[in-house]
Amino acid sequence: MATESGDNKLQLYSYWCSSCAFRVRIALNLKGIKYQYKPVNLLKHEHSDPDFLKLNPVGFVPVLLDGHLVISDSFAIIMYLEDKFTQRPLLPSDLQKRTINFQVAQIVASSIQPLQNLNVLNYIGEKVSPDEKLPWVHGVIRKGFTAIEKLLKGHTGRYATGDELFLADVFLAPQLYNATRFNVDMSEFPVLARLMETYNEVPVIREASPENQPDAPSPGT
Repeated sequence: MATESGDNKLQLYSYWCSSCAFRVRIALNLKGIKYQYKPVNLLKHEHSDPDFLKLNPVGFVPVLLDGHLVISDSFAIIMYLEDKFTQRPLLPSDLQKRTINFQVAQIVASSIQPLQNLNVLNYIGEKVSPDEKLPWVHGVIRKGFTAIEKLLKGHTGRYATGDELFLADVFLAPQLYNATRFNVDMSEFPVLARLMETYNEVPVIREASPENQPDAPSPGT
């Protein structure tokens, strides 16, 4: 539950369309945790500002502040939230389903998102050709989605690993949102296509969606 006031202990440094920050916003919403939203404009290179680099020397969002504790990297933040705020667990008790959740999260976090982020696409545009950016993204996403589609077969319910939202969903929803942005053909991924439609109807995910963030551009701008 994002606020723009300074009344909350937790502060989230975020960029509206960062899928890594999107994950953390979903986790915070699922657990019902209030936090102060601190926008960082990547297009204006605010992530390279010396003050921000003191928080995260890598220069990436998100960053979470809990009092004097500074946590960067979305996976680390989400695991911190899971350990500290035990309400509404993000991991199922079933061991097999827990491992599937971790695997899905890692495929998204390690094998898809880093290869289609802004830095990589800018590099491809500059060093190869702007025309190669979209084919690259499609190839990266399709490879990851192929693996996830197989991994989830026989384990889904309403959501990725049952009828409750868990860690896999927290990571999948933003990546599926990105697939829409990049016009990925989802017809070969029926499980993920169904999940994408389901996520669009979940209030805690909709509230965390890029277009609903304080720093999102106004429609038409």
